Amino acid sequence: MFSNPIQNVPRFGLKPGMKVADFGSGSGTYARELAHFLGPDGKVYAVDIQRELLNNLVAEAGREGLRNIEPVWADLEKVEGSNIPSNTLDAVVISNILFQVGNKEGLLREAVRVTHPYGKVILIDWIDSFGNLGPHQGSVVTRDDAVVLADKVGLSLRSEFEAGSNHYGLIFEKKSQ
Repeated sequence: MFSNPIQNVPRFGLKPGMKVADFGSGSGTYARELAHFLGPDGKVYAVDIQRELLNNLVAEAGREGLRNIEPVWADLEKVEGSNIPSNTLDAVVISNILFQVGNKEGLLREAVRVTHPYGKVILIDWIDSFGNLGPHQGSVVTRDDAVVLADKVGLSLRSEFEAGSNHYGLIFEKKSQ
């Protein structure tokens, strides 16, 4: 029913040693799975606006022996809000937060800014509200709306993947400049 990082991360087309950001990392389920997948030579930037969640994520990662996660407190709706240098990451994962943010375009623009040319932006979000099991009906960002928004900020849809029965999974590539 829900998006499962253990099943989804291998579908992203990433390789060990890559540098990836998890925008809106929250409790860190994707960040921790990415850290396992990318291995000790990889790097995961766990980016969130809630400091307590980042602190909990760091503690959990420590218990799991993960040393390749760097917490980043940031407001992703602001220009250069992540404080990650431009054009440096192989990918950005945005899971279950697009429906939550007011400045959706700003969030995606930040993902484009930090990925290197032809870097990936991986978007996972709710297909529907499911009677408010997911987001409020008025907050759902449909797959088609996400594709239009991504195109507007300089991303091209490259592929889709099964992200769970209630979620869509889209992999975008940064358009050449």
